[in-house]
Amino acid sequence: QRQFVESGGAMVQPGGSLRLSCAASGFMFSEYDMGWVRQAPGKGPEWVSTINTGDIPYYPTSVKGRFIISRDNAKNTLNLQMNSLIPEDTALYYCVKDNPLSYYSDYADTRRYDAWGQGTQVTVSS
Repeated sequence: QRQFVESGGAMVQPGGSLRLSCAASGFMFSEYDMGWVRQAPGKGPEWVSTINTGDIPYYPTSVKGRFIISRDNAKNTLNLQMNSLIPEDTALYYCVKDNPLSYYSDYADTRRYDAWGQGTQVTVSS
């Protein structure tokens, strides 16, 4: 059974940093692209980042230059380093597993991810 345990969410002031982690189990972690998706209150899910099996990262313009995704295949762990946080980054952040057979071809389409964690809350506020 696929399982994700996310950690690292917290309340932080604007301009601050946080590091999210996701411990994955129940599947061959190294064989799948992995990512982060967030959802703010009253809004739909928003793609944050994806890293492929070759360690190549992808970001939307909203976080590019501020967030860094990484993976440790030996530990089955996915990380997200978030810097220069702004209030608009406030959301529940989910660790997600990519479905390589998905009908949805774009990493930015959150419907392509077929397994999600429970989420970790990030709040950016002064």
